[in-house]
Amino acid sequence: MSLEMSAAVERPSFLFRLGTFIRFSHTVFALPFALIALLVAGNGRIPLSVFGWILLCMVSARTAAMCFNRLMDWEIDKENPRTADRHRLVSKTQGWLVLLLSSLLAIASSWALNPFCFRMSPLMLGIIFFYSLTKRFTAFSHLFLGIALGVAPLGAWAAVRGALFTSPEPFVLAVAVICWTFGFDLIYATLDAEFDRRKGLFSFPSRFGVPASLKLARSLHLVAVLAFVGFGALTELGTPYWIACAICARALVWEHRLAKSTDPGQINRAFFQINALVSLTLLAGVGIHYRLWNLVVW
Repeated sequence: MSLEMSAAVERPSFLFRLGTFIRFSHTVFALPFALIALLVAGNGRIPLSVFGWILLCMVSARTAAMCFNRLMDWEIDKENPRTADRHRLVSKTQGWLVLLLSSLLAIASSWALNPFCFRMSPLMLGIIFFYSLTKRFTAFSHLFLGIALGVAPLGAWAAVRGALFTSPEPFVLAVAVICWTFGFDLIYATLDAEFDRRKGLFSFPSRFGVPASLKLARSLHLVAVLAFVGFGALTELGTPYWIACAICARALVWEHRLAKSTDPGQINRAFFQINALVSLTLLAGVGIHYRLWNLVVW
């Protein structure tokens, strides 16, 4: 077999490459908070149709946002050793097609949920797309990533209630998600501080240094924990949720210990494993509170 044929045989499928391109595994950061909002807004009862459309809307909107991010950073990523292989996973044409299709799917899913979600869908897409442009003009691009993820619980709440501005609970959860994301993205961005500085990109670590970034991240995670506690108090969640909050607070302390390391492997572990633990643990706490194993689905 020729080298060309061997390479073709060994090349992963398009869906696998697309999943790597958009970091599909990172869906675990925002999706659990959408499900938390879905459970609380429905008082533990999840209509099957709403669950399905929310899931489709979340995955398609995130896919669109990540494709937009990769396309906007296409040339920048080629020069960064950490991201230099991204452009080999899919072509630009494929990226634009997936972006278009996933955006249309997100809008169609919001239309299937209720009129309010449909009217808000262009704003939702605008917010999650805008993040990808911010590091070109502000050191607080990490905040805009937090806002992009904070849209998830707001959208899920609106999917169940058909409205958003009638109660404070979803906004308290959104603030928690924003601060939590802002903090962990600051930690992750320390990996690219030197590269961003050379390229003239705006990121907090490149502008203010790694120590200042880690200090701000600690403060943000403290606020996030307080907001998670506030959300539990407002929604009268029970003991399982409070245990989950305690576990998450301890996990974030561990994350900041790992973040002090200059080892990229340690920082990557802090970024993905610990933050996945945070989101999934909180979801488990809410699910157990509502006796998820006896959940009524209709």
